Amino acid sequence: MECSCLRHTDLPGTSKLFADLVYHYDRVSDLYPYAPNSIESLVAASKFDFPDSRRSALVEALRPLNAGNPSLNLLARTGTAAIVTGQQVGLFSGPAYAVYKALTAIRAAEELSQRGVPAVPVFWLATEDHDFAEVNHVQVFGADYHPVKIEMAGPAGNGQHPVGGIELQDIPLAQLRTALQGLPYADEAVGLVERAYRPGETMGSAFALLFKELCGKYGLLLVDPMTPALRAIAAPLMKEAVERMPELADAAMARSNELLDRGYHAQVMVDKQTSLVFLLQDGKRIGLRRTDGGFTSASGKFSTAELAARATDLSPNALLRPVLQDYLLPTAAYIGGPAELAYLAQSQVIYGKLLGRQPAVFPRTGFTLLDERARKQMKKYRLEPADLMHREQVLHDTIAGRLVPASLRGSLEKTRESFGTSLDALSAELRGFDISLAAALETGRRKIEYQMARIARKTATQMMVRNEQATRVASALSGLVYPENHLQERFYSIIPFIAKFGPGLIDELYSAVQVECPDHQLAVV
Repeated sequence: MECSCLRHTDLPGTSKLFADLVYHYDRVSDLYPYAPNSIESLVAASKFDFPDSRRSALVEALRPLNAGNPSLNLLARTGTAAIVTGQQVGLFSGPAYAVYKALTAIRAAEELSQRGVPAVPVFWLATEDHDFAEVNHVQVFGADYHPVKIEMAGPAGNGQHPVGGIELQDIPLAQLRTALQGLPYADEAVGLVERAYRPGETMGSAFALLFKELCGKYGLLLVDPMTPALRAIAAPLMKEAVERMPELADAAMARSNELLDRGYHAQVMVDKQTSLVFLLQDGKRIGLRRTDGGFTSASGKFSTAELAARATDLSPNALLRPVLQDYLLPTAAYIGGPAELAYLAQSQVIYGKLLGRQPAVFPRTGFTLLDERARKQMKKYRLEPADLMHREQVLHDTIAGRLVPASLRGSLEKTRESFGTSLDALSAELRGFDISLAAALETGRRKIEYQMARIARKTATQMMVRNEQATRVASALSGLVYPENHLQERFYSIIPFIAKFGPGLIDELYSAVQVECPDHQLAVV
């Protein structure tokens, strides 16, 4: 695998907060306790006390899901740190970046262990989330690199069920097999999914089985927060969060306003009624709002004492979840994407009040994967990586422009410059003779420049019409690299890439992860 770096500021949609975190840490050092992409930060963030009793209870709670994983025995030892990441339990692994998160955590744990601090990689399965529409589908591609959406039916109702416990229904394996036709390792990729997504499994358990097969040999530990034993360990923190909710929510609201004042964005909106918890009841995850002296939901009202007494039935929201996660785990660093790391700037104030520490944050390694054919096409049409990160029509126009012969392109440019020079001279003389004539010339000049640009565009378009292969190239490159105006890693599952490049792709990606590099990786496999 051959990789080249692409700065996040060259990618569409990169937020100012994330760009400052990875490239100008001094601007946000008050929001994040450690500089990202630094092994020294990992070492420094690993120096904290973690109760032995909680560690012991944690290991026992993780044992059923991680039986036989040697990392479990390492985690049981005093002083072992965790490098944590996580993701929603999306169909057929969800977006590819979920795997990239896991591999980054694995690599970071290895780097920390090599510095003398034993560490294990941990993947938090977001089984508590209740938005089934976010996880019930997956995007893949076939030999033509055109996106194919595969979707699975879910339970009837209002969508309040934690997705991890939803039983698989009408598993769309036949659709997956059809969609991957023409890719050299399609059978292996479908088999990988088929071994995990079986009748009787849930969205959470199937996702876990798939990740065990993809990353299990690297010692990746899996955490399912719906596990009763883990909920019992978490209960004291959840109880305290409920009891201190006004203080915590007010601090989060103040931090959100501060971020906005500094020209950043608030990833999670917080207002005076925001509750940091949900209630798990009757198989549903019920939203709560703060009121004077308590909480309300669609099904009733709760006093603070009543809700605190039900701590094992509570589920954290996006701002409280990382704090709960790092209460349960001896976390030295969290590996996340831009959105997650943004809301950790908001969660910092909650960390300070409930935990008294916050781990380091590291951006996950991002990949855009290309095959050799794509690289040759980039060379042929003189395309830079950033040229590919645009909608298909823009890429089409870029390739069209590159198809204009150099001599013709030179003639067009020479004519444009010649007109410009002549008109500049004429304009200078007219201004000294009659200002109204100079103004009329400027109007005419704009029309001339418009017509020259129009001729240049028509020439480029005509070249594209004459070269149908280039049209297909633009479509294929866009479908592979920037499908439907999304980064590849955020749109496609890892499964079609395994079908394209083979099961050994995971090992190649693992070898390519660079914990200390903040940039996105353009990788030719």
